Amino acid sequence: MPQNNLSIWSLIAEASLLVQFVMLLLFLASIISWVMIVQRGLYLRKARTMFHSFERQFWSGIDLNHLYRQGNGKTAEGAENIFRAGFKEFTRLRQQSGASSEAVMEGSQRAMRVALSREEEKLEMHLPFLASVASVSPYIGLFGTVWGIMNSFRGLANVQQATLATVAPGIAEALVATAMGLFAAIPAVLAYNRFSARAESMLSYYQTFAEEFSSILHRQVHSKQVSS
Repeated sequence: MPQNNLSIWSLIAEASLLVQFVMLLLFLASIISWVMIVQRGLYLRKARTMFHSFERQFWSGIDLNHLYRQGNGKTAEGAENIFRAGFKEFTRLRQQSGASSEAVMEGSQRAMRVALSREEEKLEMHLPFLASVASVSPYIGLFGTVWGIMNSFRGLANVQQATLATVAPGIAEALVATAMGLFAAIPAVLAYNRFSARAESMLSYYQTFAEEFSSILHRQVHSKQVSS
């Protein structure tokens, strides 16, 4: 390989097929990671905005039946989904004759736990893939580098006098694989750490809301028993 052809594109084009495959794999992993990073960022921002909006509406003193009817006909997300699941089950069980207050509360809390579990899945979607890219990409790039350097040194067996100009192109094209591995891993690990913390924070908000809403339902079911 001539000295003046040591550009990135020429190094990629003249690399061995296995090293090219490694580079392609890392490039695809990087593209998919960036798509997921943008999607996760938008979703978590939207989830936070929707939570605070619904929380303000919930604590504004609005009647819970009216708040529940407001959400009919639209897809509930986040805390609203937890509220609708718990209140629907609470209302259904209270209308049954002979249902004890413990059974009503247990049913509504179980419904909220199921909704909370589904919201947790939404918050953590794609995070395992980002974690995998962050941890595996450097090793995949290193594998391509090792393979490329092995081929470079094997080629020296056919050369009577080894010079830096002879070795440099092969080593350079091998090191491109390591660079691409880091290029894929660094954004993935930064995004994973950031989004994991934000998802954990949102989940904590949802859990606190579910507990507070459960306390409200507990007061309602027992106040009805006292009045009756």
